[in-house]
Amino acid sequence: MLRLGFPVIGVSDLRRAVTFWTTALDLAETEEWASARWRTLDHADGSGHALGLMYSESPVEEYPRLHLDLVVDTAEEQAAEIARLVELGAHQVDWNNYPPEADFVVLADPDGNRFCVVDLSRAPSDS
Repeated sequence: MLRLGFPVIGVSDLRRAVTFWTTALDLAETEEWASARWRTLDHADGSGHALGLMYSESPVEEYPRLHLDLVVDTAEEQAAEIARLVELGAHQVDWNNYPPEADFVVLADPDGNRFCVVDLSRAPSDS
């Protein structure tokens, strides 16, 4: 039976990506399938795989067709998490496709991979 696994992000610096994503999402690096070109990150509570990081030489997409949505419950929590993620090395993206009263903010990880922080109390906006 076919099952959905977990998202994989292409990165140019595995160590930097492991540090960012484990801290950002309270994940734990595992040795399962670990190699010079791959890292698996698990949920810290031991409930399973959460994210894969794969070394990639391809350029970051300016408008990726697939991305991560990280969710929070309030606008205050959204602002606090954005500030925390920026402290960890993310940066806010100058995004020209925001709808009016957007419930999401576009950030990029230290490798430039785009992701959104979504305030579920205002969702869904047209994204």
